[in-house]
Amino acid sequence: MRRLVRLFACGALLVLLLVPAAAGGSTPLAEQLAAALQSKKVRSAETGAVVYDLRTGRVVFALHAGQPLHPASNEKLGTTYAALTALGPSFRIETDVLGDGTQKGSKWQGDVVLKGYGDPTLSAADLRSLARQVARDGITRINGRVIGDESWFDARRAGAGWKHEFYLHESPALSALIVDRGWDGSEETQPALYAAQLFRRDLVDAGVSVRGPAQTGVASAAATALGYVYSPPVASLVRFMDVYSDNFTAEMLLKQVGAVQRGAGTAVAGARETRALLSAAGVPLSGVRIVDGSGLSLIDRWTAAGLADVLRRMWLDPDLRPYITTSLSTAGVNGTLEYRMRDSPAYDFVHAKTGTTDNASCLSGFVGGRFVFSVVENGNPVKTAAAERTQDAFAEVLARAAKSGF
Repeated sequence: MRRLVRLFACGALLVLLLVPAAAGGSTPLAEQLAAALQSKKVRSAETGAVVYDLRTGRVVFALHAGQPLHPASNEKLGTTYAALTALGPSFRIETDVLGDGTQKGSKWQGDVVLKGYGDPTLSAADLRSLARQVARDGITRINGRVIGDESWFDARRAGAGWKHEFYLHESPALSALIVDRGWDGSEETQPALYAAQLFRRDLVDAGVSVRGPAQTGVASAAATALGYVYSPPVASLVRFMDVYSDNFTAEMLLKQVGAVQRGAGTAVAGARETRALLSAAGVPLSGVRIVDGSGLSLIDRWTAAGLADVLRRMWLDPDLRPYITTSLSTAGVNGTLEYRMRDSPAYDFVHAKTGTTDNASCLSGFVGGRFVFSVVENGNPVKTAAAERTQDAFAEVLARAAKSGF
């Protein structure tokens, strides 16, 4: 079978050539890497892998590197790139209280709107802060309703191509206005309404009486600002998303990219912008299909070459390198790699993104400052334990090589 690869210098565009997949076994290191991937429980035909030398840009190893495969949570690497480039590391997501009416003395004549802009970290404490801001404006009575406005995003609560059981179990309901990840003792399926109800109670607790009920709706263009809170910066959101492989944050960031860059808070708009950004960066996208931000979708497809090159592009960008190197789990130390590769050369040396679904197991990341790699293994179902053993062995071979001065 003939697959990608091309040797390239740092900073140059990746050029695709067809070479035999077996070319990965032409050096002692490549032979060790090929051996690490061997397992009776993992199908070689459904495995894609590639390693680039970060110093030279040389392809050290490739196996089916251009084969489209289910990426599982390695999909989040594309979302990471889009969030950091389209929004920026310091971008913060706002949640506003808007007055839809007029203030007469201490009374607000009209509705008060809690408008969400897709903050995945919005908390009950944030709502209490907003209620206190309203009270500090001198308002003691609202002669109207409390409206929860989630119109910054579309109304889709789950991603396209998700299994039915993924909704609420693998990710809370998606909404531009959601508090405490939609958790109120059970999974909340109407997050904007729940947020409005909670905010109405907080207003009362802050000394502001409210005449009308809590409902959902959309603020008018004439509504005025009464208060606001901000999320942590995108750099922090991305780090949490990748270290702990958080699906909810990934989906919220994808819609945020679509809303900010394309005027539509949808996964479709976010995916299109993500693809456009990756294409402009020179990432090979042949066979790649981006449907959601988390990798839960059964429709998503990535190649090992594409995933490794996303990481390589961020490494080569001095503005992005500090964020990607701190946004991945560290072998044996934290996140989804906390209990993997503890007693090995990879410990505290390999930084990578894991990915696990019932049909995919993946690991893509950096080995010190020497190698960037991606291993994507599929199956129906995939044997997760066996796949993780091969990935760990693969990373450990690279760690030994990097530490020995290869």
